[in-house]
Amino acid sequence: MNKAILMAAVSAATLFITNAAQACDVCDHNDKQSHHAHLSSTADDHAPVGVMGDHMHKKGEWMLSYRYMRMHMDGLRDGTDNVSTTEATTFASRFAGMPGQPAAMRVVPTEMDMDMHMIGAMYAPTDWVTLMVMGNYLEKEMTSTTFAGMMGTTVLGENTVKSSGWGDTKVGSLWHLYKDDVHKLHLNMGLSLPTGSIKETDTMLMPNGMMMNMRLGYGMQLGSGTYDLLPGLTYYGHAGDWGWGAQYSAQIPLESENSQGYSWGDKHSVTGWGSYEWAPWISTSLRVTGTTQDEIDGIDASIMGPNPVADPDNFGGEVVEAGFGVNLMGQSGALQGQRVAFEVSAPLYQDTNGLQMERDYSFTVGWQYAF
Repeated sequence: MNKAILMAAVSAATLFITNAAQACDVCDHNDKQSHHAHLSSTADDHAPVGVMGDHMHKKGEWMLSYRYMRMHMDGLRDGTDNVSTTEATTFASRFAGMPGQPAAMRVVPTEMDMDMHMIGAMYAPTDWVTLMVMGNYLEKEMTSTTFAGMMGTTVLGENTVKSSGWGDTKVGSLWHLYKDDVHKLHLNMGLSLPTGSIKETDTMLMPNGMMMNMRLGYGMQLGSGTYDLLPGLTYYGHAGDWGWGAQYSAQIPLESENSQGYSWGDKHSVTGWGSYEWAPWISTSLRVTGTTQDEIDGIDASIMGPNPVADPDNFGGEVVEAGFGVNLMGQSGALQGQRVAFEVSAPLYQDTNGLQMERDYSFTVGWQYAF
């Protein structure tokens, strides 16, 4: 399925580029400023596709969007140190001392993929406010190595667990603060609604060789289970062929715990980017993002075991990522108002809260249509 999505995206982009380039054959690159004057939108009017809520709309304007994002995680990390699968068995289990629970880790995650399909809509009732809503469908898969018995490094086998379904729904608004010929500034304010499941289960391989159906770890659940505040502030600048911008965003639970007894830690992100518009229909960008998140507060009594993903203290931390993006914007005919964009990111720095999987890469492919 993932290969089919990628092939479809590449085919669509190829068709888009061909038609967009043909539409701009009459445009002289050196006369781009006059071209900007009569076009409603060009490629560099948008931030990289991984930035949400980056732009506002004019009164009465709608925008529909679809984004596909994949995040791949591979290997383990404790703070800033890499940890091998075997070394992980020396880490103490939170549940040591409880009946039937080993003293150290016996089930160790080795690889995880998360696919997210995001469907959104935006509408501007006035020039100074834009409303938006976004739903997302998640598919998660994690592979773990299970070690035999209560101690030692004898590998019993591997096990893959999965979860899928609709995640939390996000509603929000963008509020105009300032705008001139170069600079734009707006306030982001939203709310995450707990529509995603937090009771996902699957069959796991236990150290005693049994296959048991158990509640999956926190990272394999589909939602937060709490109403979360989504504040932010977005700045964008553009002069000639160059664009730049920055955004602060956060996700802050409004409840101390969900129905299962926990809440995710406060999350804060700051991102900044620079871009260059090669022609009105294409721009490229570089972006750097820093994120910090607290560990999970509380505990789900149904999530336990000698596994790092069962310990709520093993979540959150600090991550700095760099990304490269491409924006393609239709200029005429059927492509007018349509945008196709790509962005791929990789971590520059990771400092995790406890033993957890480390990020490897992520990429986002998106389509937007404004009318």
